[in-house]
Amino acid sequence: MAPSSIQNLTIPIEPFMTTNNHMKNNQTSSWHQNLYSFLFDIHTKHGKRAEWVWMSISIASVALIFLESADPEVNNNIPTGKNVYFILEVLFTAIFTLEYILRLLSEKRMSTYVFSFLGVVDVVTTLPLYILLLYPDIACEYFTLLRMLRVMRILRVFKIMHYMGSVNLLWESIYGIRKKLLIFFTFVFIQLCLFGGIMYVIEGPENGFTSLHVAVYWGVVTMTTVGYGDITPHTALGRCLASILILIGYSIIAIPTGVLTAHMTDLLQRRRHTHRCSNCNKTGHDEDAAFCKACGHPFSVSRNNG
Repeated sequence: MAPSSIQNLTIPIEPFMTTNNHMKNNQTSSWHQNLYSFLFDIHTKHGKRAEWVWMSISIASVALIFLESADPEVNNNIPTGKNVYFILEVLFTAIFTLEYILRLLSEKRMSTYVFSFLGVVDVVTTLPLYILLLYPDIACEYFTLLRMLRVMRILRVFKIMHYMGSVNLLWESIYGIRKKLLIFFTFVFIQLCLFGGIMYVIEGPENGFTSLHVAVYWGVVTMTTVGYGDITPHTALGRCLASILILIGYSIIAIPTGVLTAHMTDLLQRRRHTHRCSNCNKTGHDEDAAFCKACGHPFSVSRNNG
């Protein structure tokens, strides 16, 4: 072959590079999916077992917080390594830190989980111990801060939401009716201000209605039919107004419940229609169905880490 022909000969390397990159992306995606499937996916065999482990640890850690708060010696002293509550808290914090790292590794985009609601909860409930270890002087000087750090750990109860698939349906429903809920609570707020102002004029400070915000507080307690009894109307007109407010409370208390229920039902129906069998093309399956109810074809469990 002539030298000029060799120089003009070019080998297309882009298809090979594209194929190589595609294989690497598939391997990375498969690695993320396998980690998630093994530890956190409640639809897989291993994931269901891990679900009970993570839930048990979360519930045990919350129970430890309540037991610790009932011990006066712990509440009035700085936690030390000799305290059994402190040792258990170190153990739980280490486990939750490991869980957080594994969840980050199971995501293709770590920022997706870091800035999510449950991701923020995981960080907030893990930080208290690290703050005490890094800045012990703060806890010695400010016992209120120490109590706040202890209370922050109660948020671990939200970690159970990781393993409750129906929670997503509830959150989506609440978000879907957010404008209707805003209108409803605005109407309630107007009613409370109106009735509270009228009661402040009718009853006055001599009957316990010393200010407008106290009167509005009475309106909240009355409209919700809680009735603490710390503030009560003494005049006939005030009692009539309280009776009207109680009836209004009974009438409107079911409105947000009905709106939320209707939206959840509509969302469930739409999800069932989108859950289509690839074999017989039938819809109407439950969200967690493993097999088609018409032909028995198994549904493939997949997760989008994007």
